[in-house]
Amino acid sequence: MNKRPDSLANRQRFCVVTRERDDPENLIRFVLSPDGYIVPDLTERLPGRGMWLKADKNIIHKAIEMRSFSRAMQCQVTVPENLVSIIRDGLRNKIKDTFGFARRAGQITYGFVKVREKISQNIAGLIIQAIDGSEEEKKRILSGTGLLPVMAVFTAKELGMIFGREYIVHAAIYRGPFVKQILFDNKRLSGIIN
Repeated sequence: MNKRPDSLANRQRFCVVTRERDDPENLIRFVLSPDGYIVPDLTERLPGRGMWLKADKNIIHKAIEMRSFSRAMQCQVTVPENLVSIIRDGLRNKIKDTFGFARRAGQITYGFVKVREKISQNIAGLIIQAIDGSEEEKKRILSGTGLLPVMAVFTAKELGMIFGREYIVHAAIYRGPFVKQILFDNKRLSGIIN
């Protein structure tokens, strides 16, 4: 028996605040913990009835004000005061974990020369830059790269800690599943921090 392919419409979810359907990469799922707290399900694997909100800090604040969590869960719930911070930190940690997996799998390189080499070999799928790196150097490493996605979320010191160095300004993740996962999480994070 052949399975029906997962169509785009089947993957879309309903935001309880905007009342619009959207792809999961633009939304965040929330579940209710056994003790009645709202928990962001950033891996989309936690058990229980879930509700979805657009990955936008303004929408999350609006959901809190409108008591959307209680209505969607059909019971009284407790929403953590720092819910947006919990989501932001959770997504940042998820991205750091994926960097670590990519490093252990040999799918990442760092340093100006090595990153430029992977770009010229057409191996790089994502460029990572420190937010506090030199603007001139960040532009120079990207010259002639075409449409490679670039991510700048962490400081040079934070990137260094991830990779076991003092600091790192430039890194590249090779084409493949790690790029897709990082871009997925980064897209949601950008809605939370902007």
